This record gives sequence, C-alpha cells and structure tokens, in this order.
Amino acid sequence: MKLNCLIFFVLFAFCAVAQDKAHPSKKLVVISSYSQYLSSVKTNPNNELVEIKKAIPSIKLDIRYATTNNFMKQVMYKQARAFARKPVVESLKKIQAELKKKGYGLKIFDGYRPYAVTIAFHNKASDKNFVANPAKGSKHNRGCAIDLTIINLKTGKDVVMATPYDSFSDAAAAHYMPVSIEVKKNRDFLIASMQKYNFTVLDNEWWHFDYNGWENYALMDIPFEKL
Repeated sequence: MKLNCLIFFVLFAFCAVAQDKAHPSKKLVVISSYSQYLSSVKTNPNNELVEIKKAIPSIKLDIRYATTNNFMKQVMYKQARAFARKPVVESLKKIQAELKKKGYGLKIFDGYRPYAVTIAFHNKASDKNFVANPAKGSKHNRGCAIDLTIINLKTGKDVVMATPYDSFSDAAAAHYMPVSIEVKKNRDFLIASMQKYNFTVLDNEWWHFDYNGWENYALMDIPFEKL
C-alpha cells in the first residue's frame, strides 16, 4: 500500500512538473531565425508575413517608428514598411475595398513589430499600460495586430479622432466619453469596419486592432530588412 502511494505521488509530481513546463506562460518561444520562419510558412502558408503596401497598393502608410515622430522620440525601424500575417492582410484588403466605396481609405501606422522593439518600448515607456509586457510578448510580435486610422480620400487627411496616434491619455480609449458627435461617429465607423472582418479593437487604444485567432501565430523577432 505504501509502495503504491509512493508511486502515485512520484507520477503525480512528474505530471505536475510537465504541465507547468508546457504552460505557455512559463516559456516564451520567439522565432528569431529566418530559416525557422521559412519553415513555418512551408508548414502553413498563413504564417507568411506579407508586406501590406505591396498587397494593397492603394493603402497609405505613416510608419511612425521609422521616424522620430513617436513616443520613443527615436527611430525604431530601419525601414518604413508594414507587414502582417497573410489572413490579416487579406482582411485589410477587403476593408480597404469597402471603405473606398464610401470615400475613405486606411492609413497604417504599424503592423508586425519585431520582439526586440517591444522590449525597448517596455523599458522606456512611462506608462506600462500602453505597451506590451515582453514576458508575454505582443500581438504585434505575432504579426496579428495593426495600428491604423481612416483617411478621407478627397482631402487625403485623417478623419478626426479623440487623440493623435500613440497618445497615452485616457481619451485614447476605444469607448472613451465624452467626445464630440463627429469623433464618436468616426471612431464607431472605424471599429465597425474592422470588426466586420475579424478584428477586435484594444480597449485603451482606438487605433489598435487585434486579428481574431492571433494566438495561433508565433512571436517573431526578425527585422524588416530580412523579410
């Protein structure tokens, strides 16, 4: 009886350790090898990081992290490019086509973000609520988050929103009130347009949209110049 109890205890302890090691929050896996990335694409074509501008030529880019016009006040990307996973870009293409019929278009601020940049953001940000925790990684690191806004095609200007992009203020929240009728209309229009094609807005950032199913994609740390 004692022997059986001992065996049970050992087996239980072994399983508990195995489960702990297998728990995703205990071990962060980040793909930093280009060959690993290519292998993942071969296994599943949806893993491809597609360059948004090449796939959707009409889309406008304003890649702030390739400039000093961002909360870091420094250039974080060597190239002003934007990437996202294949299904994400396919959805953006549909959104862009639908908006065009109404006289609007998308402007992209950021897409896939190398993991090393997320670490730099977290180290410098004064308000950690507005940056991803490197211990968990960012959905941007997975190529499944897009920062964007809507532009008026006639004027080429951004529609009015409650705050500028990358604002750390309370008014940056997706459902912050009170705001003007025009701002609420524009914000609701953006959110509804994105939700229709499988995106969810981040509560504290009206410009940030996560692609549903992001958890199926690995964290990445490959710079733009290698893609």
